[in-house]
Parts: sequence; C-alpha cells; structure tokens
Amino acid sequence: MTTPAYMDPKKIHSLTIHCAATPEGRDVKAATISQWDIAKFGQVSYHIVVELDGSAVRTLADDRRGAHVGGKNTGNIGICYVGGVDAQNKKPKDTRTEAQKATLRRLVAEYRQRYPGIVLRGHRDWPGVAKACPSFDVASAL
Repeated sequence: MTTPAYMDPKKIHSLTIHCAATPEGRDVKAATISQWDIAKFGQVSYHIVVELDGSAVRTLADDRRGAHVGGKNTGNIGICYVGGVDAQNKKPKDTRTEAQKATLRRLVAEYRQRYPGIVLRGHRDWPGVAKACPSFDVASAL
C-alpha cells in the first residue's frame, strides 16, 4: 500500500458523495471497502465511509488525497455510503438507511462549516463520469 499524498487543508474545494455499489442490506464494513480500494488503487479511496447503522468511519485523514474521482482527487473529500445497488446486485438504487441519510446530512453540514464555499457533488455529477454513483441526486437530497 502506498501512503496517500498530502493535501493542503486550506485548498479543499470539493466534497464528493459516493456509494460502495454493494447490494441493498448487505452489511459491508468500512474496513472491507478500504481493503478493496487498496487492492484496486494501492491506497484507501475515501475519507469517511458511512455504514448501514449510520456510523461514520474515518478511513483517511482530510489532509490526505483519496482515490475516488479519477484525476480530481486533490482538494476533494470523498464520503462513501455502504449500498447503492438493489438486493439482486443488478441495478443502481438509493439504498440509504434513515441512519445513513441522517449521517450524510450531518457530515455535509460539518464540511460546509469547516470549508466555506466547498462544492458538493455526487460522483456522477463530475464531468466525464458515466456512473450512477451514488444512486441518488445529491443536490436535491443534501
């Protein structure tokens, strides 16, 4: 595993919401998602993973660059919720539990306070991204 590059906290400009693309109701833990990311990208991808019970698990410090939006990770905080695909693992679906919704709202509010002017996007809202992630409309939901 490589050590994620340093990211100047004064230059944080974006907050991107992701889903783990795991089936609805499957209780995948943050540590497992981090293991998948290390295997695929050589490092932890997300700064926080929100588990089914609403727990916000810190997986990467804010001053470390994640690996969650290709070519757009510097200055970009990544938050991922467990879920995002239907129970049959076939179609994108907003599978957030009420606890996850509450935690995501809280985290977005905290980041907006900590970094005034931060731009909030879903992964799919970045130019050139052809994914359903995070399987809901971030602008209207958060």
